[in-house]
Amino acid sequence: MSVLTRMYRGETHFDFVGNARKTLIVSAALVVLSLVMLLVRPLNLSIDFTGGVIVTVENEADADITVIRSSLADIGQAGARVQLTGEGFILIQTEALDAASQDELIQTAADVAGVEVNSVTIDAVGPTFGAEVTRAAIEALVVFLFIVALFITWRFEWKMAAAALTALFHDLIITAGFFAAAGFIVTPATVIALLTILGYSLYDTVVVFDKVDENVELMHDRYTYTEIVNTSMNQVLMRSINTSLTSLLPVGSLLFVGSFAFGAHTLREFALALFIGIAIGTYSSIFVAAPLLATWKEREEDWVLARKRAMRRRGGDGNAPIVAAPEAAAAVVPAAPAAPTGTAGATARAPRKRKKRR
Repeated sequence: MSVLTRMYRGETHFDFVGNARKTLIVSAALVVLSLVMLLVRPLNLSIDFTGGVIVTVENEADADITVIRSSLADIGQAGARVQLTGEGFILIQTEALDAASQDELIQTAADVAGVEVNSVTIDAVGPTFGAEVTRAAIEALVVFLFIVALFITWRFEWKMAAAALTALFHDLIITAGFFAAAGFIVTPATVIALLTILGYSLYDTVVVFDKVDENVELMHDRYTYTEIVNTSMNQVLMRSINTSLTSLLPVGSLLFVGSFAFGAHTLREFALALFIGIAIGTYSSIFVAAPLLATWKEREEDWVLARKRAMRRRGGDGNAPIVAAPEAAAAVVPAAPAAPTGTAGATARAPRKRKKRR
Protein backbone atom coordinates (compact mmCIF):
# COMPACT_ATOMS: atom_id res chain seq x y z
CA MET A 1 0.00 0.00 0.00
CA SER A 2 1.43 3.41 -0.97
CA VAL A 3 2.19 6.14 1.55
CA LEU A 4 -0.42 8.41 -0.04
CA THR A 5 -3.12 5.77 0.36
CA ARG A 6 -2.19 5.20 3.99
CA MET A 7 -2.23 8.96 4.58
CA TYR A 8 -5.78 9.15 3.23
CA ARG A 9 -6.82 6.31 5.51
CA GLY A 10 -5.05 7.78 8.54
CA GLU A 11 -2.83 4.69 8.82
CA THR A 12 0.59 6.36 8.74
CA HIS A 13 2.89 6.40 11.77
CA PHE A 14 5.00 9.54 11.39
CA ASP A 15 6.70 10.48 14.64
CA PHE A 16 5.87 14.20 14.73
CA VAL A 17 6.64 14.67 18.42
CA GLY A 18 9.83 12.63 18.18
CA ASN A 19 11.12 15.07 15.56
CA ALA A 20 9.81 18.11 17.43
CA ARG A 21 13.30 19.24 18.44
CA LYS A 22 14.37 19.62 14.80
CA THR A 23 11.18 21.30 13.62
CA LEU A 24 11.01 23.67 16.58
CA ILE A 25 14.64 24.69 16.00
CA VAL A 26 13.78 25.48 12.37
CA SER A 27 10.74 27.49 13.47
CA ALA A 28 12.70 29.37 16.14
CA ALA A 29 15.42 30.19 13.59
CA LEU A 30 12.83 31.57 11.15
CA VAL A 31 11.21 33.66 13.89
CA VAL A 32 14.57 35.10 15.00
CA LEU A 33 15.56 35.80 11.41
CA SER A 34 12.23 37.55 10.81
CA LEU A 35 12.62 39.69 13.94
CA VAL A 36 16.13 40.70 12.91
CA MET A 37 14.86 41.55 9.45
CA LEU A 38 12.09 43.70 10.93
CA LEU A 39 14.68 45.61 12.99
CA VAL A 40 17.18 46.01 10.15
CA ARG A 41 14.64 46.72 7.44
CA PRO A 42 11.31 47.94 8.89
CA LEU A 43 8.05 47.27 7.10
CA ASN A 44 7.33 49.41 4.08
CA LEU A 45 4.09 50.90 5.42
CA SER A 46 1.75 52.58 2.99
CA ILE A 47 0.59 56.13 3.52
CA ASP A 48 -2.62 54.73 4.99
CA PHE A 49 -0.56 54.05 8.14
CA THR A 50 2.17 56.70 8.06
CA GLY A 51 0.38 59.54 6.31
CA GLY A 52 2.04 61.36 3.43
CA VAL A 53 1.94 61.66 -0.34
CA ILE A 54 2.35 59.04 -3.06
CA VAL A 55 2.97 60.11 -6.64
CA THR A 56 2.50 57.57 -9.43
CA VAL A 57 3.60 58.27 -13.00
CA GLU A 58 4.39 56.16 -16.05
CA ASN A 59 8.13 56.13 -16.74
CA GLU A 60 8.06 56.94 -20.45
CA ALA A 61 11.57 58.45 -20.32
CA ASP A 62 12.93 55.23 -18.77
CA ALA A 63 14.63 57.19 -16.01
CA ASP A 64 16.63 55.25 -13.44
CA ILE A 65 16.49 55.68 -9.67
CA THR A 66 19.68 57.74 -9.55
CA VAL A 67 18.26 60.38 -11.86
CA ILE A 68 14.95 60.43 -10.00
CA ARG A 69 16.60 60.81 -6.59
CA SER A 70 18.81 63.61 -7.89
CA SER A 71 15.79 65.53 -9.19
CA LEU A 72 13.95 65.03 -5.90
CA ALA A 73 16.98 66.24 -3.94
CA ASP A 74 16.91 69.48 -5.95
CA ILE A 75 13.45 70.28 -4.52
CA GLY A 76 14.32 69.23 -0.97
CA GLN A 77 12.86 65.70 -1.10
CA ALA A 78 16.07 63.69 -0.82
CA GLY A 79 14.48 61.40 1.80
CA ALA A 80 11.56 60.35 -0.42
CA ARG A 81 11.05 56.66 -1.18
CA VAL A 82 11.41 55.83 -4.84
CA GLN A 83 10.35 52.57 -6.45
CA LEU A 84 10.37 51.42 -10.07
CA THR A 85 7.64 48.85 -10.73
CA GLY A 86 7.85 46.01 -13.21
CA GLU A 87 4.99 47.57 -15.17
CA GLY A 88 7.00 50.68 -16.02
CA PHE A 89 5.74 53.11 -13.35
CA ILE A 90 7.54 55.35 -10.88
CA LEU A 91 6.27 55.46 -7.30
CA ILE A 92 7.42 58.31 -5.09
CA GLN A 93 6.38 58.42 -1.42
CA THR A 94 7.07 61.37 0.86
CA GLU A 95 5.87 62.69 4.18
CA ALA A 96 2.85 65.01 4.36
CA LEU A 97 3.35 68.13 2.19
CA ASP A 98 1.56 71.44 1.80
CA ALA A 99 -0.19 72.37 -1.46
CA ALA A 100 2.79 74.26 -2.93
CA SER A 101 5.22 71.41 -2.21
CA GLN A 102 2.80 68.90 -3.72
CA ASP A 103 2.58 70.93 -6.95
CA GLU A 104 6.38 71.11 -7.09
CA LEU A 105 6.66 67.34 -6.57
CA ILE A 106 4.13 66.65 -9.33
CA GLN A 107 5.98 68.88 -11.77
CA THR A 108 9.32 67.24 -10.97
CA ALA A 109 7.87 63.74 -11.40
CA ALA A 110 6.36 64.69 -14.76
CA ASP A 111 9.65 66.16 -15.99
CA VAL A 112 11.67 63.11 -14.93
CA ALA A 113 9.18 60.63 -16.44
CA GLY A 114 8.79 62.64 -19.65
CA VAL A 115 5.01 63.03 -19.44
CA GLU A 116 2.47 65.80 -19.04
CA VAL A 117 1.54 67.03 -15.58
CA ASN A 118 -2.03 65.78 -16.05
CA SER A 119 -0.68 62.20 -16.37
CA VAL A 120 0.67 62.22 -12.80
CA THR A 121 -1.50 60.63 -10.08
CA ILE A 122 -1.18 61.83 -6.49
CA ASP A 123 -2.66 60.37 -3.29
CA ALA A 124 -2.40 62.34 -0.05
CA VAL A 125 -3.32 61.09 3.44
CA GLY A 126 -3.02 63.09 6.63
CA PRO A 127 -1.02 61.74 9.61
CA THR A 128 -4.13 61.65 11.80
CA PHE A 129 -5.88 59.18 9.51
CA GLY A 130 -2.79 56.98 9.36
CA ALA A 131 -2.57 56.86 13.16
CA GLU A 132 -6.25 55.90 13.41
CA VAL A 133 -5.78 53.04 10.93
CA THR A 134 -2.75 51.75 12.84
CA ARG A 135 -4.55 51.89 16.17
CA ALA A 136 -7.62 50.14 14.75
CA ALA A 137 -5.44 47.35 13.31
CA ILE A 138 -3.67 46.77 16.65
CA GLU A 139 -6.95 46.81 18.57
CA ALA A 140 -8.48 44.29 16.18
CA LEU A 141 -5.49 41.97 16.62
CA VAL A 142 -5.55 42.19 20.43
CA VAL A 143 -9.30 41.53 20.61
CA PHE A 144 -8.98 38.61 18.21
CA LEU A 145 -6.20 36.96 20.25
CA PHE A 146 -8.06 37.51 23.53
CA ILE A 147 -11.24 35.88 22.22
CA VAL A 148 -9.23 33.00 20.76
CA ALA A 149 -7.52 32.35 24.09
CA LEU A 150 -10.83 32.38 25.96
CA PHE A 151 -12.55 30.06 23.50
CA ILE A 152 -9.80 27.42 23.39
CA THR A 153 -9.43 27.51 27.17
CA TRP A 154 -13.18 27.01 27.56
CA ARG A 155 -13.42 24.31 24.87
CA PHE A 156 -10.20 22.43 25.75
CA GLU A 157 -7.69 23.77 28.30
CA TRP A 158 -5.27 26.66 28.80
CA LYS A 159 -2.21 24.71 27.58
CA MET A 160 -3.89 24.16 24.25
CA ALA A 161 -4.70 27.87 24.13
CA ALA A 162 -1.04 28.71 24.84
CA ALA A 163 0.17 26.33 22.13
CA ALA A 164 -2.32 27.73 19.61
CA LEU A 165 -1.33 31.35 20.38
CA THR A 166 2.35 30.42 20.04
CA ALA A 167 1.62 29.05 16.57
CA LEU A 168 -0.35 32.20 15.71
CA PHE A 169 2.53 34.49 16.70
CA HIS A 170 4.89 32.19 14.78
CA ASP A 171 2.81 32.68 11.61
CA LEU A 172 2.40 36.42 12.11
CA ILE A 173 6.10 37.13 12.74
CA ILE A 174 7.37 35.03 9.83
CA THR A 175 4.87 36.58 7.41
CA ALA A 176 5.82 40.09 8.56
CA GLY A 177 9.51 39.19 8.23
CA PHE A 178 8.94 38.04 4.66
CA PHE A 179 7.24 41.34 3.81
CA ALA A 180 10.12 43.26 5.38
CA ALA A 181 12.75 41.24 3.49
CA ALA A 182 10.95 41.58 0.16
CA GLY A 183 10.12 45.26 0.69
CA PHE A 184 6.46 44.84 -0.25
CA ILE A 185 4.13 47.66 0.74
CA VAL A 186 1.94 46.94 3.76
CA THR A 187 -1.57 48.26 3.11
CA PRO A 188 -4.86 47.91 5.03
CA ALA A 189 -5.62 44.99 2.70
CA THR A 190 -2.46 43.31 3.98
CA VAL A 191 -3.67 43.70 7.57
CA ILE A 192 -7.02 42.14 6.65
CA ALA A 193 -5.15 39.26 5.04
CA LEU A 194 -3.06 38.77 8.19
CA LEU A 195 -6.19 38.54 10.33
CA THR A 196 -7.59 36.02 7.84
CA ILE A 197 -4.35 34.03 8.14
CA LEU A 198 -4.64 33.88 11.90
CA GLY A 199 -8.20 32.62 11.62
CA TYR A 200 -7.15 29.94 9.15
CA SER A 201 -4.19 28.83 11.25
CA LEU A 202 -6.44 28.68 14.30
CA TYR A 203 -8.96 26.50 12.44
CA ASP A 204 -6.27 24.01 11.45
CA THR A 205 -4.88 23.90 15.00
CA VAL A 206 -8.30 23.40 16.59
CA VAL A 207 -8.98 20.46 14.26
CA VAL A 208 -5.81 18.80 15.52
CA PHE A 209 -6.57 19.58 19.17
CA ASP A 210 -10.10 18.27 18.84
CA LYS A 211 -8.80 14.93 17.59
CA VAL A 212 -6.22 14.86 20.41
CA ASP A 213 -8.95 15.55 22.96
CA GLU A 214 -11.11 12.79 21.47
CA ASN A 215 -8.28 10.25 21.53
CA VAL A 216 -7.31 11.13 25.11
CA GLU A 217 -10.73 9.91 26.21
CA LEU A 218 -10.27 6.65 24.30
CA MET A 219 -6.57 5.90 24.85
CA HIS A 220 -5.44 7.57 28.06
CA ASP A 221 -5.30 4.33 30.07
CA ARG A 222 -2.78 2.58 27.80
CA TYR A 223 -0.74 5.19 25.92
CA THR A 224 1.40 8.22 26.69
CA TYR A 225 0.36 11.71 25.67
CA THR A 226 3.12 11.76 23.05
CA GLU A 227 1.74 8.62 21.44
CA ILE A 228 -1.80 10.01 21.51
CA VAL A 229 -0.68 13.24 19.82
CA ASN A 230 1.25 11.29 17.17
CA THR A 231 -1.79 9.10 16.51
CA SER A 232 -4.07 12.14 16.24
CA MET A 233 -1.68 13.95 13.92
CA ASN A 234 -1.47 10.98 11.57
CA GLN A 235 -5.26 10.71 11.52
CA VAL A 236 -5.82 14.36 10.50
CA LEU A 237 -2.65 14.85 8.42
CA MET A 238 -4.28 14.35 5.03
CA ARG A 239 -7.22 16.51 6.05
CA SER A 240 -4.85 19.38 6.87
CA ILE A 241 -2.96 18.95 3.60
CA ASN A 242 -6.14 18.82 1.51
CA THR A 243 -7.58 21.87 3.25
CA SER A 244 -4.38 23.80 2.61
CA LEU A 245 -4.21 22.82 -1.04
CA THR A 246 -7.83 23.74 -1.70
CA SER A 247 -7.14 27.13 -0.10
CA LEU A 248 -3.80 27.76 -1.79
CA LEU A 249 -5.06 27.01 -5.31
CA PRO A 250 -7.60 29.88 -5.55
CA VAL A 251 -5.32 32.24 -3.61
CA GLY A 252 -2.45 31.32 -5.93
CA SER A 253 -4.66 32.01 -8.94
CA LEU A 254 -5.60 35.37 -7.46
CA LEU A 255 -1.94 36.19 -6.88
CA PHE A 256 -0.17 34.90 -9.98
CA VAL A 257 -2.94 35.14 -12.58
CA GLY A 258 -5.05 38.04 -11.40
CA SER A 259 -2.28 40.18 -9.95
CA PHE A 260 0.81 39.52 -12.06
CA ALA A 261 -0.69 38.38 -15.36
CA PHE A 262 -3.68 40.75 -15.59
CA GLY A 263 -2.25 43.60 -13.55
CA ALA A 264 -4.79 43.70 -10.70
CA HIS A 265 -2.31 45.54 -8.46
CA THR A 266 -4.82 46.25 -5.70
CA LEU A 267 -5.10 42.51 -5.01
CA ARG A 268 -1.36 41.79 -4.89
CA GLU A 269 -0.60 42.58 -1.25
CA PHE A 270 -3.78 40.88 -0.06
CA ALA A 271 -3.23 37.69 -2.09
CA LEU A 272 0.49 37.52 -1.27
CA ALA A 273 -0.12 37.75 2.49
CA LEU A 274 -2.80 35.06 2.26
CA PHE A 275 -0.61 32.71 0.22
CA ILE A 276 2.38 32.97 2.57
CA GLY A 277 0.28 32.82 5.72
CA ILE A 278 -1.78 29.77 4.74
CA ALA A 279 1.36 27.81 3.92
CA ILE A 280 3.05 28.78 7.19
CA GLY A 281 -0.16 28.23 9.16
CA THR A 282 -0.40 24.66 7.93
CA TYR A 283 3.20 24.05 8.94
CA SER A 284 2.75 25.55 12.41
CA SER A 285 -0.38 23.55 13.25
CA ILE A 286 1.47 20.30 12.49
CA PHE A 287 5.05 21.03 13.56
CA VAL A 288 4.68 23.75 16.22
CA ALA A 289 1.36 23.69 18.09
CA ALA A 290 0.93 19.92 18.54
CA PRO A 291 4.57 19.12 19.50
CA LEU A 292 4.58 22.00 22.00
CA LEU A 293 1.37 20.71 23.54
CA ALA A 294 2.80 17.18 23.87
CA THR A 295 6.00 18.51 25.46
CA TRP A 296 4.07 20.51 28.08
CA LYS A 297 1.53 17.79 28.86
CA GLU A 298 4.15 15.07 29.31
CA ARG A 299 5.44 16.98 32.36
CA GLU A 300 2.11 16.72 34.18
CA GLU A 301 2.05 14.25 37.04
CA ASP A 302 -0.80 12.19 35.60
CA TRP A 303 0.96 11.72 32.28
CA VAL A 304 4.30 10.99 33.95
CA LEU A 305 2.58 8.14 35.80
CA ALA A 306 0.88 7.04 32.57
CA ARG A 307 4.30 6.87 30.88
CA LYS A 308 5.71 4.72 33.68
CA ARG A 309 2.72 2.38 33.55
CA ALA A 310 3.05 2.04 29.78
CA MET A 311 6.76 1.24 30.04
CA ARG A 312 6.23 -1.33 32.77
CA ARG A 313 3.47 -2.94 30.73
CA ARG A 314 5.90 -3.20 27.79
CA GLY A 315 8.73 -4.54 29.95
CA GLY A 316 10.90 -1.39 30.00
CA ASP A 317 12.26 1.09 32.52
CA GLY A 318 9.47 3.23 33.94
CA ASN A 319 11.68 6.33 33.76
CA ALA A 320 12.92 5.83 30.19
CA PRO A 321 11.41 7.93 27.40
CA ILE A 322 9.13 6.24 24.92
CA VAL A 323 10.15 6.82 21.33
CA ALA A 324 8.39 4.58 18.85
CA ALA A 325 10.58 3.64 15.92
CA PRO A 326 8.87 4.11 12.54
CA GLU A 327 9.03 0.41 11.71
CA ALA A 328 7.58 -0.54 15.09
CA ALA A 329 5.04 2.25 15.32
CA ALA A 330 2.21 0.03 14.17
CA ALA A 331 2.80 -2.22 17.13
CA VAL A 332 3.06 0.62 19.65
CA VAL A 333 0.68 3.31 18.46
CA PRO A 334 -2.55 2.46 16.63
CA ALA A 335 -3.34 4.39 13.48
CA ALA A 336 -6.83 5.00 14.79
CA PRO A 337 -8.67 4.23 18.03
CA ALA A 338 -10.39 0.91 18.15
CA ALA A 339 -14.11 0.59 17.69
CA PRO A 340 -16.21 1.67 20.66
CA THR A 341 -17.10 -1.94 21.40
CA GLY A 342 -13.62 -2.63 22.79
CA THR A 343 -10.72 -0.88 24.53
CA ALA A 344 -9.20 1.58 22.06
CA GLY A 345 -5.77 0.59 20.78
CA ALA A 346 -5.50 -2.47 23.08
CA THR A 347 -4.53 -5.96 22.00
CA ALA A 348 -7.42 -8.41 22.21
CA ARG A 349 -7.23 -10.72 25.25
CA ALA A 350 -8.40 -14.28 25.48
CA PRO A 351 -11.68 -14.65 27.39
CA ARG A 352 -11.27 -15.56 31.05
CA LYS A 353 -12.63 -18.84 32.32
CA ARG A 354 -15.33 -18.48 34.91
CA LYS A 355 -15.66 -20.83 37.83
CA LYS A 356 -18.98 -22.51 38.22
CA ARG A 357 -20.77 -21.84 41.43
CA ARG A 358 -22.29 -24.71 43.28
